Amino acid sequence: MASSIVIIGAGLGGMSAAYELREVLGKAHRVTVVGEGDRFSFTPSNPWVAVGWRQPEAVTLPAGECLAKKGIDFRSDGVVRIDAGANRVQTGEGSWLDYDYLLVCTGPKLAFDEVPGSGPDGGFTQSVCTTPHARRAWEAYEAFLQAPGPIVVGAMAGASCFGPAYEFAMILDADLRKRKLRDKVPMTFVTSEPYIGHMGLGGVGDSKGLMESELRQRHIKWITNAKVASIAAGEMRVIEHDDEASPRREHALPFSYAMMLPAFRGVDAVAAVEGLCNPRGFVLVDSHQRSVKYPNIFAAGVCVAIPPVEATPIPTGAPKTGFMIESMVTTIVRNIEAELAGKPATFEGTWNAVCLADMGDTGAAFVALPQIPPRNVTWAKTGKWVHLAKIAFEKYFLYKMRHGTSEPVYEKHVLKALGIERLK
Repeated sequence: MASSIVIIGAGLGGMSAAYELREVLGKAHRVTVVGEGDRFSFTPSNPWVAVGWRQPEAVTLPAGECLAKKGIDFRSDGVVRIDAGANRVQTGEGSWLDYDYLLVCTGPKLAFDEVPGSGPDGGFTQSVCTTPHARRAWEAYEAFLQAPGPIVVGAMAGASCFGPAYEFAMILDADLRKRKLRDKVPMTFVTSEPYIGHMGLGGVGDSKGLMESELRQRHIKWITNAKVASIAAGEMRVIEHDDEASPRREHALPFSYAMMLPAFRGVDAVAAVEGLCNPRGFVLVDSHQRSVKYPNIFAAGVCVAIPPVEATPIPTGAPKTGFMIESMVTTIVRNIEAELAGKPATFEGTWNAVCLADMGDTGAAFVALPQIPPRNVTWAKTGKWVHLAKIAFEKYFLYKMRHGTSEPVYEKHVLKALGIERLK
């Protein structure tokens, strides 16, 4: 009997899930992707967009056109309501879509409202969280280059994705050096992490020493255990805390340009479903990526509730990297495949962290297998090869999305490039 599978979200998780479902289940089952807007964006490239190294058109694709090649339906009007009891979702235009299985791959809601004055919409800081934000960050950077001054980059309390903040700080440094303007731009890295290189993972190998060395070499000062209290035009008020979470010092940081990553929440339509999410709106799942309350709802990616790796003085979340998202997607697909074949859904994925962080002209690679210590593999290295590997990964993943291949990019290529045996 044919089933209807609806996927909310047309990002890395949603598009990958659609292609993998079609590959594994064949054409007998209907697969529908509902995105916010009509473009797929390769979000890891956003820091490059924000300094003009990439154009948005180079890192986005027409989602509907690509999905149609594999017989996958697409809607661009988003989901405004999930009626989990009736197994249906309402789209932005008011249509209802019935489902036998629902995959939540929405990504996060950006919680700029938690810090007064933050964010590109009515605030005073830029963002690289979405490609439209990155485009606006580039426009602001172009204006900044006409009158350089202090820069502040970092991540606010509750953030769970620190890699792009480090990337952007060092990409800015590299770009300004190329423009012979670096000597005119004091830079400060502000983060809720208890130490540089924590990454929301409790550190990976010697990531603390490695990342401190990289920042020192680039003359980037830092403030850790930092909570951004408020942001005004040209000034960021930051409260630095000690290891007991007591305020230790207040900083009034002047800036001519700032990019701060926000904390995340779950998107409204998902967070509103009773029993589906935790208080922050992230989907509660079991080891099979299945909702703990609704057995026909699965979730993958940033929208999934993952507890922090450890308690920190200022709240930090656990990152969900591309490799982890691939693992989540494969887990969901195999379990749906099993159920449709009348078998128990027992497949369990691995929550491992693999991150390639570009630094403009070099890069850093972090591997934590599993994500929560103690680990079988913990590994951090730097080199120009990481910069080149990230460029190659960008091109390959866009090829995968454009042509609808379902092979796991991280497991097949990235782990091999890092000299790590592919996971079984």
